[in-house]
Amino acid sequence: QVRLVESGGDSVRAGGSLRLSCAASGFTVSNSVLSWFRQAPGKEREGVASSGRGGNTIYADSVKGRFAVSRDNPRNSLYLQMNSLKPEDTAMYYCAATRGAWYAPTLLPSRFGDWGQGTQVTVSS
Repeated sequence: QVRLVESGGDSVRAGGSLRLSCAASGFTVSNSVLSWFRQAPGKEREGVASSGRGGNTIYADSVKGRFAVSRDNPRNSLYLQMNSLKPEDTAMYYCAATRGAWYAPTLLPSRFGDWGQGTQVTVSS
């Protein structure tokens, strides 16, 4: 049974910080690309940050310099450190994992076979 459980979402003021966590079970995260996506009400889902199996990372332009994705393979976990938060960062944040042989970081939703239920981040001005 594959499961991804996000936590750490909260309501914060603009300029604040949050650290999201994604706890994985039922598979070994070192064998997967792990990424964060988000979706705000009335908007399309967008990729935020991705951690490849080799340790490389990529980010959406909107979060570069503010967010950092990392993984802890022994703990089978993924994290997203979010700094200098803006109201436009308000969204439900989802953790996702690839299946099979995909290696490089990617923010293409079609590459991800397993998804968490999300954690809400709200940033007020």
